[in-house]
Amino acid sequence: MQYTPATDRYDAMIYNRCGRSGLQLPAVSLGLWHNFGSIDNYENGRSIIRRAFDKGITHFDLANNYGPVPGSAEENFGRILKQDFTGHLRDELIISTKAGYLMWPGPYGDKGSRKYLISSLDQSLRRMQLDYVDIFYSHRPDPETPIEETMGALHSIVQQGKALYVGLSNYTAQQTQQAVAILKELGTPCLIHQPKYSMFERWVEDGLLDVLEANGIGCIPFSPLAQGLLTDRYLNGIPAGSRASKPSGFLQEHEVSDEKIDKIRKLYILALQRGQSLAQMALAWILKDKRITTVLIGASSVAQLDNNLDTLKNTHFNNDELEKIESILSQG
Repeated sequence: MQYTPATDRYDAMIYNRCGRSGLQLPAVSLGLWHNFGSIDNYENGRSIIRRAFDKGITHFDLANNYGPVPGSAEENFGRILKQDFTGHLRDELIISTKAGYLMWPGPYGDKGSRKYLISSLDQSLRRMQLDYVDIFYSHRPDPETPIEETMGALHSIVQQGKALYVGLSNYTAQQTQQAVAILKELGTPCLIHQPKYSMFERWVEDGLLDVLEANGIGCIPFSPLAQGLLTDRYLNGIPAGSRASKPSGFLQEHEVSDEKIDKIRKLYILALQRGQSLAQMALAWILKDKRITTVLIGASSVAQLDNNLDTLKNTHFNNDELEKIESILSQG
């Protein structure tokens, strides 16, 4: 069935300027890290992406290794673009991808060399059937490669027309400051930074957000729900089938301690008092900081996507609520 986007798709979404650039991003962006790979249901992923666009989400975030298998999220996204987002709709989308983690065997399929970054983006473009991406990231710093080489590759990618903007992910405040200075000198400013940030993961507050603000760079946190911990799923411990129940998952069983579950329960009660789910409150807590451009969510269903988007109905916190949150998080 032919997809026709909702005509009111831009009415309810909030759009924020990305740093001091001319680009605006939706307050909520959709990441394809999980649930869009070759092992997942294609039509379910397609429905989520269509619903996201109908709700005003214009930014879709990928990486070369998203799947599983690595690369399959980009392939599936490329199929969806070809089926549903042809013609002028491409101009309404912000599509990002990254390179920096292991993608193929041998010395040229990992980290931060010019060879790897440019080769990887060429592969990503073929998988997504695109001429360019809007944002290309260095997915992580590489201590074995001069940062000048990595940033020079990002600059070349923009000069070649393969990306409109460049960004950084997982760089510390000091590494970011150094990378930003090099990019500025080259003439390709850093647009955005993608760090891991949630109520349970707050290293970005130790200087990184200040560096981004001082340099006019946007911020798009990933894992804002701490791999599902900041939802109602872990209120009674680790449920069967959850990420923490799988030994190879990104959330390990030892991370779900009794102390953390106690905090989750108290945050859950506070969220209910605000008229929100815990996930909605956790996303709103990220968005309360004006240095945050957009928050990156995942989704396994249309219903979950809709629930997370309802966050935007209340992103305000009073001082008492913020103090209660800090008190809960500091316990133990």
